[in-house]
Amino acid sequence: MAMTNTACKSLYLELKNYEELGISIVMDGYVASPLKIVQAHMIREVGTYMRDYQMNDQGGLETLAFHEVHNGDYN
Repeated sequence: MAMTNTACKSLYLELKNYEELGISIVMDGYVASPLKIVQAHMIREVGTYMRDYQMNDQGGLETLAFHEVHNGDYN
C-alpha cells in the first residue's frame, strides 16, 4: 500500500531528526539515509518494515533499524 505525501514527509522529518541527534539509521543491516528509508516505504507493495529500537548502555536510543517483514514471517 503506497504512502501518502503527508505520511512520507512526516516519516522523513522524523528520521532526519534522529539523524541530527546522532542516532544511526539502518535498513536490513545497512546504514541508510532518511531519504532511502522513505523511498523504500513508498515503493513497498508487499510486506512492510518493522522498527527495532536499539538502546545503548545508558538507556538512550543508539540505533533505529528497519527490518523487512512479509506475511508468514511472524511465526
